[in-house]
Amino acid sequence: MSGMAALLLYKEKSMAAKEKQIFFCKECGYESVKWFGQCPACKEWNTFVEEPVSKTKSAKGIAGTSQRAVASSAPVPVEINSVSFEENDRTSTGIAELDRVLGGGIVAGSLVLVGGDPGIGKSTLLIQVSSNVANSGKKVLYISGEESESQIKMRAQRLGINSDNLYIFAENNLSLIEAQLDNIKPDLIILDSIQTVYSPEISSAPGTVSQIKEGTSKFMKISKKMGISTFIVGHVTKEGSLAGPKLLEHMVDTVLYFEGERYNTYRLVRAVKNRFGSTNELGVFEMRDLGLVELENPSKILISEKPKDVAGSVIISTVEGTRPMLLEMQALVSPTSYGIPKRTATGVDYNRVGMLLAVLEKRVGLQIQNQDVYLNIVGGIKINEPSIDLGIVIAIASSFRNVAVDETIAVTGEVGLTGEVRAVSFIEKRIAECKKLGFTKIVIPRNNYEAVKDTKGIEIWPVDNLRQAINIVLGGNKE
Repeated sequence: MSGMAALLLYKEKSMAAKEKQIFFCKECGYESVKWFGQCPACKEWNTFVEEPVSKTKSAKGIAGTSQRAVASSAPVPVEINSVSFEENDRTSTGIAELDRVLGGGIVAGSLVLVGGDPGIGKSTLLIQVSSNVANSGKKVLYISGEESESQIKMRAQRLGINSDNLYIFAENNLSLIEAQLDNIKPDLIILDSIQTVYSPEISSAPGTVSQIKEGTSKFMKISKKMGISTFIVGHVTKEGSLAGPKLLEHMVDTVLYFEGERYNTYRLVRAVKNRFGSTNELGVFEMRDLGLVELENPSKILISEKPKDVAGSVIISTVEGTRPMLLEMQALVSPTSYGIPKRTATGVDYNRVGMLLAVLEKRVGLQIQNQDVYLNIVGGIKINEPSIDLGIVIAIASSFRNVAVDETIAVTGEVGLTGEVRAVSFIEKRIAECKKLGFTKIVIPRNNYEAVKDTKGIEIWPVDNLRQAINIVLGGNKE
C-alpha cells in the first residue's frame, strides 16, 4: 500500500471515529445509541429515527485552566428582589386579535412558535406583523429559508407592505444568521421556518430532530441574551402536530396554532401555551385578497347565515380563553343504508359524540342505533369545550324528530353519563353575548342559575337533565 493510500485510509477511519449514529425520539427528543420500538421516556411507539452526529471540539470535556476560565465568565445567581423589569414591556403587533391571543402584545425577549398546515396563512400573518412593528419605528428582521428575497418582496407588495425598518434575509445557515444580528440589531425576528435552518456543526440534514433542537436552542439563547422577540414558524405533520420533537413546544415561551380549512375563508389562531397570558385564547381572522383581516365580532358573522325553521340546527354558547362566542351546531340524522351506521363529526371530538349518542339512547330513549349521524360546527371552527355537549344533543334530537329549534334560543351545558346537565364556567359572559346578539332565551344548567345576576332582556331556562332540556327546546314544555 502506497503512502498516499495509507493516508487516505487513515483519514477515513478518523472521520468514521468522529461520526456516530444516534437514535432520537421524534416526540420527546430522547437520545439513545440503539433503536427502541417504544420510547423509554414518553412511551410512544415507533418514534425513533436514526441521525448521524459528529463530534466537535466543544463536545470534549473541560478540565484544568479551561474549566476555570469558563467558571469565571459564567453567569451567577442573583437575588430576586434585585431583578428589575417593565410590567408593561410589550409591543403591539398592530393586530388586536393577535394581541389578545398573545396576552396583550409581544413580550420583549420572548420566543413564540407558530404552527399550522401549509397554506393556512402563517407566513401571511407574520409578514403583516413585521410590517406593523417596523412602521412603529422598531427594526424587524424577516428570515426565510424557503423563499428568496424577490419572492418575499412579491408577497409583501401584494399585501401593500413597505417599510424602511423591515429587513429580509433569505438564509438557512445558523452561523450566517447569527453573524447578521450584530449588524442589524433587530427588535423582532421572524424565522420561516425552523425546519429549514441548520447548524454546520451538526452533520445531519435540515429538518432532523437534532437540527430542530439546535436551531430552537440557538434562537432561545439569542432572545433571552439580547432581548430580541422572536417568532419561529413550525410545520405540522399529517396528524396535525408540530413536526419535530415534542420538546420543541416545551422550549419556547408561547405556542400558537393556526386552525381552519384551506378552502374556508375563516382562520383561527389559538394559544395552547403562553407563559405571559391566558392559554386557549382564540383569535378569529378572515382570509382576503389583501391578507388576513381580524374579525372583531366573530359570533355575529358566524351565525348570520343560520337557516330558519330547519330541523337539526341550534345556536351554542362557548367560551374560548376569555372570549364568549356563539356558533351554529348542525346535525343530520337519517336511516342508514349500510349494516353499520356512519358517524361523522367536523369541528367536535369524535369520541365525545359517540359518548353523547350512547347517553341519548340510554337516558332519553332515542332509537338512533340504526341512524347515520353527521355533525358540523359552521365556519370550519374546532371546539373542544365541554359546554357544547348540550348543543350537540339538542341538534341530534332536533334532526331525529324533525322539529326545528326556535331561532331565538341558545343553549349551553356539559352532559354527564347519567344524562345530567352540569354547570359551565363564565355563565354571565355567555348570557351577555346572547343578549348582545338579540337572543331572548337561553337554556343553562340549573347549578348555574343562582350565579346569574342580570336576567333583564333574556329569559333563562334552567335544566337538570337531558330529557328536560329536550322537552323544553323541542316541545315547549318547561316542566
